[in-house]
Amino acid sequence: MSEPHGKIHQFMCEDHARLDTLLAQARAGEAIALPPYELFRSGLLKHIGLEEKILLPAAREARGGEPLPIAKQLRTDHSALAALMVPTPTHDILALLSELLARHNPLEETDGGMYDQVDALTASGADALLARLRAAPEVPVAPHVDNERVQRHVAQLFESTRRR
Repeated sequence: MSEPHGKIHQFMCEDHARLDTLLAQARAGEAIALPPYELFRSGLLKHIGLEEKILLPAAREARGGEPLPIAKQLRTDHSALAALMVPTPTHDILALLSELLARHNPLEETDGGMYDQVDALTASGADALLARLRAAPEVPVAPHVDNERVQRHVAQLFESTRRR
């Protein structure tokens, strides 16, 4: 039996569950439900910010300046996920988001994943770190952009995902 997860793990996994629910609501009908999608969009961008600006730096500091071994993959995933937040959502984009999150979230959530590593590395400062996560402001979200450059980037993301 594994040990219970720490405070950071629990907080971040609860946010994953909230985001998963919003994405499922956005995808539930024939038409994309924009209110839950926009909540998902802003929530995912904030969640990525929590990891990039608070958790990964805290882990790197606790490791004497050495990043977590998984940090590069997480940043690559975060970049792809954030890029998919730029255009107006389509069913294909939402399906790709679901696929990427299904591969990405276990890197953080599973036993020994990023959240467990952060909990272990920052155990003495977990309450302060959790307070920082809770106090983080909402992320301002720009209007969707659907120009040719964005469309090319999204097409590249689809292609690279097919190769994985």
